[in-house]
Amino acid sequence: MNSKELRTLQHPLKEEYKTNPQKAELLLHAEGKLGADISCEVETDTGVAEAGLHPATGGDGSQACSGDMLLEALVACAGVTLKSVATAMDITVHDGTVKAEGLLDFRGTLGVSREVPVGFKSISLTFDLDTDAEPKKIEKLIELTERYCVIYQTLKNSPELSANLPLH
Repeated sequence: MNSKELRTLQHPLKEEYKTNPQKAELLLHAEGKLGADISCEVETDTGVAEAGLHPATGGDGSQACSGDMLLEALVACAGVTLKSVATAMDITVHDGTVKAEGLLDFRGTLGVSREVPVGFKSISLTFDLDTDAEPKKIEKLIELTERYCVIYQTLKNSPELSANLPLH
């Protein structure tokens, strides 16, 4: 896809969202079913992903780890966003990789220490790109990728979060 094709594809959506902003707000969702032992079967667009304990919390590594899945979602979103932005900027990316690394102290989630927070301490995102673009254009590409990547921005600017138990 080139920049003209991308603009043609997105133009009617942008116009619709400008004139009817309410149409731009979509409720995305995910659902999982509690599985055997300590697992959760999560429906994805490509099938079921069975999540379980990370080996650092007692898992055997045979199931997906939700922390890894979070990093995978970041990599996927950043990669798609980068390709979209590169296309819009007429930057040819011949090849590339996107890598996310997150530092976790498992003492928090295992309740070993109340002083250790539960969750990632830090997450870094690295792009290794094969492109002929000028360094300034690549810098702008990364800046815009960060700006428009939904998962990146969600992690950077935590949304309002709640947990609910519906009454039956």
